[in-house]
Amino acid sequence: MAAFLVLGIGLGWTLAQEEHCISSQFKKPGDYLLGGLFPLRVLTTSAMDRTLPDVYTCERLYTTGLVWALGMKFAVEEINNSTTLLPGIKLGYNIYDDCMEPIVALQPSLLFLTESGSNSVGVLCNYTDYQPRVLAVIGPHSSELCTVTAKLFGFFLIPQVSYGATTEKLNSEEMYPSFFRTVPSDKIQLDAMVELLTSFKWNWIAVIGSDNEYGREGLSLLSSMAVSKSICVAYEGLIPADVSSHDLEATLASTIESINKTNVNVIVLFSNDRPVRALFKECLRLGLGKKVWLATEAWVMSDVVTSLSRLDSIGTVIGFIIKAGNVSSFHEYAVRLFELSQQRSFCEASRKEANEVGSDVLGPQCPQCDQIPLENIRGVLEHRQTFAVYTAVYSVAHALHNVLGCESGRCNKSSVKPWQLLEEMKTLHFSTKNQSFQFDRYRSINKGYEVIGWSWQDGQIKYTTLGEFNGKLRINESRLLFHTKNQKKPTSECLTTCQPGQIRRMKGFHLCCYDCIDCAVGTFCSSTEDSACTPCPEHQWSPKRSKRCYDRSEKYLFWLEPLSLILLGLLLLALALTCLVGMLFLKNLHTPVVQAAGGAMSLVALFSLAIMCVSTSLHIGKPRPTGCKLSQPFFALCLNVCFSTTLAKAFQIVLVHDFANSRRTFLHTLIQKQPWSIVASCLLVESLFCFWFVYAVPPVVVNNYTLLPTQVLIQCKMKSWPAFALIHGYNAVLAFTSFLCTFMVQMPAKKYNVARGITFTMITYFVALVFFIPSYTSVKQEYQPAVQMASILLCTLGLLACLYLPKCYIIWFKPDRNTTDYFQDYTRERLEEKDCQD
Repeated sequence: MAAFLVLGIGLGWTLAQEEHCISSQFKKPGDYLLGGLFPLRVLTTSAMDRTLPDVYTCERLYTTGLVWALGMKFAVEEINNSTTLLPGIKLGYNIYDDCMEPIVALQPSLLFLTESGSNSVGVLCNYTDYQPRVLAVIGPHSSELCTVTAKLFGFFLIPQVSYGATTEKLNSEEMYPSFFRTVPSDKIQLDAMVELLTSFKWNWIAVIGSDNEYGREGLSLLSSMAVSKSICVAYEGLIPADVSSHDLEATLASTIESINKTNVNVIVLFSNDRPVRALFKECLRLGLGKKVWLATEAWVMSDVVTSLSRLDSIGTVIGFIIKAGNVSSFHEYAVRLFELSQQRSFCEASRKEANEVGSDVLGPQCPQCDQIPLENIRGVLEHRQTFAVYTAVYSVAHALHNVLGCESGRCNKSSVKPWQLLEEMKTLHFSTKNQSFQFDRYRSINKGYEVIGWSWQDGQIKYTTLGEFNGKLRINESRLLFHTKNQKKPTSECLTTCQPGQIRRMKGFHLCCYDCIDCAVGTFCSSTEDSACTPCPEHQWSPKRSKRCYDRSEKYLFWLEPLSLILLGLLLLALALTCLVGMLFLKNLHTPVVQAAGGAMSLVALFSLAIMCVSTSLHIGKPRPTGCKLSQPFFALCLNVCFSTTLAKAFQIVLVHDFANSRRTFLHTLIQKQPWSIVASCLLVESLFCFWFVYAVPPVVVNNYTLLPTQVLIQCKMKSWPAFALIHGYNAVLAFTSFLCTFMVQMPAKKYNVARGITFTMITYFVALVFFIPSYTSVKQEYQPAVQMASILLCTLGLLACLYLPKCYIIWFKPDRNTTDYFQDYTRERLEEKDCQD
């Protein structure tokens, strides 16, 4: 029995030693009372579950908020112990828990507005002489809470100094006339983030924010700033700010899946600490690959996040924290306070002092604080935000110092209205801890940011200072060790730097994310900022991915190119053969074989063939207007002379063989006695056609810029293809008529068949014509002059081979056949016999 009694006494003493009276430290009477709003605990019930306007349940302790509240207590006691700042004046405070919820923060805010000495808010027309319970309010920390409470305090013009609200919305003096803060706005932090992203060339990122005022505005600002810096936000999403939300896990899983799809390596996380902890837990559960996380000051040093296990598996964390001095002696003060709070006498004195402030209609604040051991808060006693709390208290104290006219170690203690203190704070300059402070035009204090990184030592997170931002980013990259194998920075790029000759084309729906597209042939891009390629002028060209245009070279059938040399060789061959045949015929003009070929008409035909050969050279070289006009008429007229002489001979043959027994008429006389008239008539008709062709629809020289990619094709363009068909079709009619007149003629076996030579000549011409038409229409335009020239030479060689060369063979190799008997003119003979009979 005695043993159990001793055990019970020991256990009771141990429990007594573990309990404190920290909850009694949140009230202190004074000449002037300051209100304080701090997140001492976390709301554990959902607003959706509330059906009565009763008290919210806040049970889970938030140690960081507790340290901030103790920082206010420390600052007030330090000011009270000062003999220079407010000598003879005692500041009091009334600190309440806001549970990080706007609705919870409204209750103490309304209490602060109650008239001094009562629990009611007076409804007046004029509040100039109204004396509320508190002279100024310190806090709250959250932007979302400040946007609610600042409007209440703004109506009464009670100075409110936040130590953590950073939203840009609070810059509006019209909406929040009495709001101040000892931290920079979010835009300053975002400027630092964007400059960091730019310096590391990370332009393909994901942005996640908590679904509250802080996160939503952060996302909105960052997205707009990123576009101007060519940074693409591949994914932008919100995660629940309320970690007790029923769909928390599903939302986080969806967010992680979306991040995986984007393949980004850098994520900006703009959130409070509790949603970050929930997100990281889900990342670790689902196995999200290591990333670079850019952290805001709201969570980068929060023990809520850093107490999570296996955090080294999430990757690299780079964060921004507000530059702040050290609150000297605060650590020792907190340790001493916890030691004193275990003493019964100290606790009784604290409770008595708290009761002097007045009855607490809201009940005791943070009873859970009495159970927390000192070891649980040691890790956050050096939290940077504590200095912002410390500075906020001192800003109010210095303003009160000026209002009370404290000089020479004494103050004029008098009634001070909140609006009087407010006017003084607008132009306040003050110093503390050897640092000077001043509220800027947005009523913020901006000392810049410090860039820190997480590192692990013995399984514990250590904060490494990497650089600073004070309008310009300065960072020591050598101190930054990434999660990659070589510990070098990972790439997270969307916008590739385009090379000259490339343009930027938007990728998907990302306005600032581009693919580099090569400029097509015929276009160029002189600047990598261009979004479209510029077409080259008509007389110029460019290759693919070009940054300039080049002048086009000229293209036509040059004299020295291989094809031209081959054609010139054929021309010389045809011309040489024609000349040799002409000279041979001239020498043997009166022999039977030459007379059978036409005599003098054959010499005229050979001369026209020679001219036709020479005229083909008009198709070689740079086209000229004169050459374009004359090339077709030259060919047509020369060929007409040949065909008209052949036609006259064909008419003589058909007259002898098919109409030999008919009565002699004028036609018989014309064909036999006046064959030159037939030649002249045919030539006259062709000349009229050619004259009309040259003067009415002549071919013109054109520069074709569209056909060849790098050259301009200079060519003769036919104005009228019907006119072209007319001048050449007329010769085809003569050829066809000659063919009809001779292809059925039968000659004696021992006589030379003149008709057969004419028949094969016309067949050769039609073969050349058949070759020309499909070849000319199907071949590339730059080779059309060569096709025309080849067709003309083919026709010339065909005429020589079928009509003249066989006769040359007889003259040269078979002179014994060059007799009247072998080449007897049956036409003359049979017509003379007919004349005698008549």
